[in-house]
Amino acid sequence: MTSDSPMPSPPFPSPDNAALRVVVGNAIASVRNGEASVEEAILHAAVHGWYEGHIQGEDACPGCGFRGGLPKHSNRG
Repeated sequence: MTSDSPMPSPPFPSPDNAALRVVVGNAIASVRNGEASVEEAILHAAVHGWYEGHIQGEDACPGCGFRGGLPKHSNRG
């Protein structure tokens, strides 16, 4: 997964996030082995992908509400 366009701020993890690769791989495997429907796998991956993005954002900027230099509740205007 690579892209030349900039990624949005969390809750979206970067495409090279190792945990995101595991989440996506597990979703694919769960559909292939019959453990989940496509819809269930997408929902599971979306929720866990969002969470991984949140963690990545907190690691990049503790106290920030997004991947950037502004603290939470500041004017992002």
